Amino acid sequence: MLAGPKRPRVAAEMAELAIIRDGGMLIRGGKIDSVGPSDEIEKKSHGAEMVDAGGRVVLPGFVDAHTHLIFAGNRLDDFERRARGESYEQIFKAGGGIWSTVEKTRAASEQDLLVQAKKHAEWFLRCGTTTVETKSGYGLTLEDELKILRVMRSLNEQSPLEIVPTFLGAHAVPRTVAQTILPASQDSQTGLSASRYIDLVIDEMLPRVVKEKLAEFCDVFCERGYFDTEQSRRILTTATKLGLKLRIHADQLSNLGGAKLAAELETTTADHLEKTDGHGIAALKSAGVQPVLLPGSVYALGSPDYPRAREMIEAGLAVVIATDFNPGSSPTASMPMILSLACTQMKMSPAEAITAATINAAYSLDRGDKIGSLERGKLANFSVFDCEDFRELAYWFGMPQAHSVYVKGERV
Repeated sequence: MLAGPKRPRVAAEMAELAIIRDGGMLIRGGKIDSVGPSDEIEKKSHGAEMVDAGGRVVLPGFVDAHTHLIFAGNRLDDFERRARGESYEQIFKAGGGIWSTVEKTRAASEQDLLVQAKKHAEWFLRCGTTTVETKSGYGLTLEDELKILRVMRSLNEQSPLEIVPTFLGAHAVPRTVAQTILPASQDSQTGLSASRYIDLVIDEMLPRVVKEKLAEFCDVFCERGYFDTEQSRRILTTATKLGLKLRIHADQLSNLGGAKLAAELETTTADHLEKTDGHGIAALKSAGVQPVLLPGSVYALGSPDYPRAREMIEAGLAVVIATDFNPGSSPTASMPMILSLACTQMKMSPAEAITAATINAAYSLDRGDKIGSLERGKLANFSVFDCEDFRELAYWFGMPQAHSVYVKGERV
């Protein structure tokens, strides 16, 4: 499944799943030893434990390349306010949104956060996901950001779910910073106050994160009212000098030029892209940046503006889809639900969506040589689904279909 070139798939390749009918795998030491027709694999497997999938679909474990898995509490009040018609920006200005989760996360201990994170990890595994990228960003102080990243490290040690850590200290300017310096107007709050916070991110947070080896990537929420392109450039340029790889939240609520900045800095990914236009798509293609599309957040926010996935695929971009799991704008750990949204709302084919959630996502995390497809030498991370055709995963939406999930050859 998904055997092919040793790079992310693009254009027509995204629809080529390399399916093996009545296939089998031989697993040794947590890795795939061989893949092929079941009768051939059986001849090589003398003395091996046999697991019969019973005609079910077997896929690589999903790779979720954009989540916010570590947080305390929930945002039920925000959910109800959106149901009454309030926008993301209105809720944020009224003290909801990110602020609500930041306050709860700061108040929680590492152990409290780890307990809730283990629960979230179990949700992902039950949906067939075996690897997730996850971000900090609900602390917004040096110690709280480090606390979140340390919880990620503990979760990696205690859960079968593989965690890829990203530092997102530039998720928002802390309310206390903004209020202390210039409390009068919103425009002022994103000026000098943002500058002071950016200095904290650059001079204190990033060096500590790198010194303690707590993250592989650095991300920034590049958006009007959060961090503009010049501020984002400063943070990301510093991060890359310190040895971190780059991701960026770009063009989610407005076309601020985030996609073009991603191309300029040659970030590994540009995520969201709901407002990205043709010029931004062309810039991403020229720089080889992978788009990570998050239809779950568009759905949960009640927006009609889904990313232009078809245009991106036709432009030759190695598209990725992810859940954007978070308590406010995408409270789902279900990659099958994201597959459904990708097909129904972004007009991706079921095969393209599976490619975007497996091998392409693996390459976006620099793990394409280890996970994302069922090929010799890769980790035996795979999921068995209660269906006979892979298209059923997107077709039957909103219900569990995972029969069993394996990490390194062990059922989890």
